[in-house]
Amino acid sequence: MNEKNVKELFKDYVPEILKYDEEVDGSDEYKIRENHLDTKEDLLEKIRKAKAAKKHNKTTYRQPIRTENEVK
Repeated sequence: MNEKNVKELFKDYVPEILKYDEEVDGSDEYKIRENHLDTKEDLLEKIRKAKAAKKHNKTTYRQPIRTENEVK
């Protein structure tokens, strides 16, 4: 298609004005995701505490080993 044909195709085109609707456009989806992540974090913490209680004084979660003193 050349430019003339394209202009002819769209000569009667009138853009439709869209109205913003929060429920349709999903502006609160990030809130749902944050809620799920917070719930997951809370559940993981409960599981860690339950495992620690089950094992008594044994370590259930270890921090990553610090490696800043390693010679490269």
